[in-house]
Amino acid sequence: MTKNMKPSLTAVLLGSAIALASGSATAHTLYSENGTELNLDIEAVFGVFSSKKNYQPNSKGGGSDWQEGYIKYGFSGQHAYSGSNASVYGGLNLVSTATWGDGDAAGFTSGNESKTDLEDAYLGWRSGDLFPALGQDGLDISFGRQNFSIGDGFLINGDALNFGDGLDPELDRGGAYWLAGRKAFDRTAIVRIGGEEGIRADLFWLESDNLAQSKMELAGINTEYVIPEGTFGVSYIKGLDAFGASARDGQETISLRYQGNAGVENLFLSGEFVTQDQGDSSASADAWYAEAGWTFADLPWSPSVNYRYSSFDTGFDPLFFGFNRGYGTWFQGEVAANYAGPFNSGADVHHIGVKASPTEMLSVGALYFDFKDRAGSGANDAQEINLYAEWVITPNLIVSPLIGVYSPDNSNTSQIGGKKNNVYGQFVVVVPF
Repeated sequence: MTKNMKPSLTAVLLGSAIALASGSATAHTLYSENGTELNLDIEAVFGVFSSKKNYQPNSKGGGSDWQEGYIKYGFSGQHAYSGSNASVYGGLNLVSTATWGDGDAAGFTSGNESKTDLEDAYLGWRSGDLFPALGQDGLDISFGRQNFSIGDGFLINGDALNFGDGLDPELDRGGAYWLAGRKAFDRTAIVRIGGEEGIRADLFWLESDNLAQSKMELAGINTEYVIPEGTFGVSYIKGLDAFGASARDGQETISLRYQGNAGVENLFLSGEFVTQDQGDSSASADAWYAEAGWTFADLPWSPSVNYRYSSFDTGFDPLFFGFNRGYGTWFQGEVAANYAGPFNSGADVHHIGVKASPTEMLSVGALYFDFKDRAGSGANDAQEINLYAEWVITPNLIVSPLIGVYSPDNSNTSQIGGKKNNVYGQFVVVVPF
């Protein structure tokens, strides 16, 4: 399995913390003078989880109650040169992660994990206004240990699969499976060309040290055309090497995508089509989704409604997909996506999402998912409902409770103990310093 948001204050904080997508800790400026800036980066997240049912490969029946936490800490900074405004920048962060209790519902963690290790260690250079045709900082070159994502994380959103020792001690990254405190690729070289509008591109080489991701080495290019009506993107990803996973060695993945409002206020459109050729054979697999949403901005609480259909061929490799623009992307259903499956492969998924904001600091939502197994076995046929809230109590304290009900259609499922409904809950606390 691979596991593989200028907006309001709520969006900024949730985007960097609860969404667990950017991999950037909150920065507190220690020094800023003559173009030189030094920041202290600290971010702490803690979660409490409970599932009435367990899932394969967990060998025990009943349910599980567990806790996860991580704290990321270190320094980042930059120095801007006078005249050109070109700058050098870098960061060095550690992360400490742990899981307590029974371990997660699928048994990827045992509840006995803890680890402190290097997370970010990168250097970079930005061009400032040296190349006017490319825009401000239109050339950005960086290398080292850092996060990287494409689009909304359908294929790549960091190296964020965090197993513990539940399956094999060799897979242990220190636990915190759901929170995914470790996101950085082990080694990277990234060139970003272009500004925030018009044509831009990312050329990248990434190497994972995550055994659960087969320590995959990959390279590619992501090009985008950004206009007020939305962003069009094309990506090519080539698998260069993989430990024990020959299908990833030589694998080629091509993606076409769009996201925006097509010039219509309150409309949201998003879609992506991916075709993939496996490296060890002539086998190929496709995946795609189409999503439309509308925000009723004139109504109290500005509610929004979204519908999405996604389809994944059997054998499709979702690579390094991750939690990016909110609950349901790209972990579809908290139980299904994290424990029961399907894991963005071999399934068709209908999704309806409703969200409203009673205040600028509080959002509430409901998510519905209907899963159909494309292989015909019905093993992953199920429905799931998630109800959640995102509450910024203060700029330094964010909480997000969620409760879910997962309903498998038959007993041919990964759920241990038959097809009875599972009630699942989680409570996540984010402390950005």
